[in-house]
Amino acid sequence: MGDLEIRAAVADDVPAIVAMLADDPLGSQRESPEDLAPYLTALQRLADDPNQHLVVAVREGRVVGTLQLTIIPGLSRRGATRSIIEGVRIHADERGSGLGTQLIEWAIDTSRREGCQLVQLTSDKSRVDAHRFYERLGFEASHLGFKLQL
Repeated sequence: MGDLEIRAAVADDVPAIVAMLADDPLGSQRESPEDLAPYLTALQRLADDPNQHLVVAVREGRVVGTLQLTIIPGLSRRGATRSIIEGVRIHADERGSGLGTQLIEWAIDTSRREGCQLVQLTSDKSRVDAHRFYERLGFEASHLGFKLQL
């Protein structure tokens, strides 16, 4: 495999990112790769917020992975700053290559540099393979998450 670059996502990356978001049973139900306008609007909002890091992994000029890292200052835990990892996706051709580990390690290292004391993430209950992956990287399934659709 060629060299890997992890960098901030730009508008030209959006089609590849959305294709990865849509490339699984859950994403295929909630993503719309045929209409990129809302994704481009969201990318601008992310780019305008210094606490948001939407990144892509690029190998040989091709986007092969993505994730979003959010830095959250807070009062709990003695004023701790935490980060949240969201939207982790690896291109189907790259799964099992170690790319996911590299992306998560990038997020953890960035969280440390940002002064975070805690990194957290959520994963859909149906993503059993992802749960094993995160546990292998040292994450603990310590909480029960809740969502409210608005």
